[in-house]
Amino acid sequence: MDLKDYREKIDWIDDEILRLFKERMDVSCEIALYKKELGLPVRDAARESEKLDVMGEKAGEEFRGYARALYFTLFELSRDYQGRILDR
Repeated sequence: MDLKDYREKIDWIDDEILRLFKERMDVSCEIALYKKELGLPVRDAARESEKLDVMGEKAGEEFRGYARALYFTLFELSRDYQGRILDR
């Protein structure tokens, strides 16, 4: 494979990541509406901490820190989005 082939593969992966990100954010919207109905807070620190540990372990030693950083960012984005939905 040459650089062009690798970049095409990365482009395909990026498209899949974006598709899944949008799907994840749609579910975050549903969760926000559920939490609003029950009067629950947006943030669940215990759930986030547990999920960071699980995803770090699943990623393996080489990628553990990167996976934790990725999911920490996803949680921030989800909380922000849920907050916007609840403020509407």
